[in-house]
Amino acid sequence: MRTRDFLNLTGSSLIAHRMRSFLTALGIAVGIAAVVLLTSIGEGVHQFVLSEFTQFGTTLVGINPGKATTAGTSMGMFGTERPLTIEDAQALKRLPFARAVVPFVQGNAEVEAGNRRRRTTVYGAGPDMPEAFRMKVKSGRFLPDDDPTAPRALAVLGSKLRQELFSGRSPLGQRITIGGNRYRVVGVMEAKGSLLGFDLDDTVYIPAARALSLFNNETLFEIDVMYDADTPVDKVVQGIKDTLKARHGRDDVTITTQQQMLDVLGSVLNILTFAVAAIGGISLLVGAIGIVTIMTIAINERTSEIGLLLALGARQGQILSLFLGEAIVLAAVGGLSGLALGVGIATLLHTALPALPVHIPITYIVLAEAIAMVIGLIAGVVPAYQAARMDPVEALRAE
Repeated sequence: MRTRDFLNLTGSSLIAHRMRSFLTALGIAVGIAAVVLLTSIGEGVHQFVLSEFTQFGTTLVGINPGKATTAGTSMGMFGTERPLTIEDAQALKRLPFARAVVPFVQGNAEVEAGNRRRRTTVYGAGPDMPEAFRMKVKSGRFLPDDDPTAPRALAVLGSKLRQELFSGRSPLGQRITIGGNRYRVVGVMEAKGSLLGFDLDDTVYIPAARALSLFNNETLFEIDVMYDADTPVDKVVQGIKDTLKARHGRDDVTITTQQQMLDVLGSVLNILTFAVAAIGGISLLVGAIGIVTIMTIAINERTSEIGLLLALGARQGQILSLFLGEAIVLAAVGGLSGLALGVGIATLLHTALPALPVHIPITYIVLAEAIAMVIGLIAGVVPAYQAARMDPVEALRAE
């Protein structure tokens, strides 16, 4: 059978049954559109979360009090007899690879300026915080390098808190009250936005030692170490571990590298993307069942035609190819339509809801179309094999 005749027979069969062909292709199209749309949203969320974490750089190591349990979680301040202290942070500063060391305390308190007051997040930090977390000061300066254990009562406002408390006025040099204690404002941070729902602009920064006193804590919430990019992370972890073990007498802290956090997040988000793709794949399964059903019906309707082709000398392989070709064409057309539909809906969603992270990877698009054609091939095998195995005489007798 010539290629031209093969294409004519395949095309004429599909055109002769337009509605049937349309409904079959529609089943595949809906499945592909669902896969593309769901994976685009899943991949968008994946990239959004990773970009949120990497905005602070990838050379950070977090140190938390308490040794991690076998379940992989830290016992926090209750899991160690020796809390993390300001002195521990100062000791870590002496490590040769440490570019910035930030003692960190977090809490919530009422901030008052004149007749305005607002409950907000209070971060106790050190002077290295802007460098370690890639933050910029908009006006004034960040917390100075005071005596870490007895710093002055100075504060730096987030951009949103500054607007709420001082409106259009400059807060530099003004006095505010945080949790009943007076502080002098020395700086205002540039807008940073939100990190996974936490507003980094509705905050106030004070020295870590004063935050410990304010919240009546003995231990730091965390110590963050920014290290030189050319230093192997294993060397960094070992240096931190040795320093704190020498001070505490035992290994009683949890050290988490930025790469470990990204790896865990990446694996979780990959599972999420796969899960939503699998949900869309259910629609593809329905489409495959549709192809099997339609092709089986087509064979029953075209029994005499198959018998005539066999009687004229068509080989079983040619009959098999003819029906497989129809199934693949239906799946390919449905796949292309589904791609256009999925990409279109994803683009419209992102346009209508800019906050919704949507990313359409080319890899998924190519893979989705390939899957559609493979599904058409697999779904058409049994009906095509039945057609190729028909006895010519019996097929010609069929009505």
